[in-house]
Amino acid sequence: MIEYRWAGNQADRLPALADELVQLRVDVIVAAGIAPAGAAKAATTSIPIVFNVGADPVQFGLVASFNRPGGNLTGVNQLNTELGAKGLALLHDLVPSAATIGFVENPNNPTSELMTRDLLAAASVVGLKVQILKASTDREIDAAFASLVQERTGALLVGSDAFFNNRIERLIELAARHGIPTMYPSREFVVAGGLIGYGASLMESYRQVGLYAGRILKGERPVDLPVIQATKIELIINLKTARALGLDVPPTLLATADEVIE
Repeated sequence: MIEYRWAGNQADRLPALADELVQLRVDVIVAAGIAPAGAAKAATTSIPIVFNVGADPVQFGLVASFNRPGGNLTGVNQLNTELGAKGLALLHDLVPSAATIGFVENPNNPTSELMTRDLLAAASVVGLKVQILKASTDREIDAAFASLVQERTGALLVGSDAFFNNRIERLIELAARHGIPTMYPSREFVVAGGLIGYGASLMESYRQVGLYAGRILKGERPVDLPVIQATKIELIINLKTARALGLDVPPTLLATADEVIE
């Protein structure tokens, strides 16, 4: 049996939801994200917790180390914060004429400040300007695109966040409507019609989480299961969308892509 709890993008609900699961005496808790994992950790020191996070779990106090997690938590790091700078570089290769690139992030994500800092540092190295946009509601997503159009920003980078993962069609539709070349954090966006995606495979990350949850249910302990670093990093390009935007994809970018959608 699986007991689902969803905070609906309201982080203040997470502690109560974690407490509910503890009261149900579940055998293992799976937490998707830094904030849910933190809420689960605060709720119990005995129930095993398997997380899927986008940043260093040691830095955020979830585990003691990667090889020896300690306590009752272990899981997968998707390396989202580490991959942002590379995503910016790939987008710049695809749209070299863009002097300013927008970056839309969810300010409720605990990793947003870290992602922004690293992105700004990477942009300064190559002489790019970054327009920081914050969105945690549908209205704010619309406002972010309106700002991009007003500032004539050349391209957009979408931050990795569960809120955006649940707004795939909306983001793609707005990018197409306004003709903004957009880099997304995962393959799912590109398959749905987005231009380009770069990031850890969501499917592979959650498969690893499921395997760890299964091993714990069979008797293993989180303390004996090292935190997994994502190894399947995907670059996906949608040529149909590129043509619609009037973009010529450089051959070098096509050659390095893991998947090209015709």
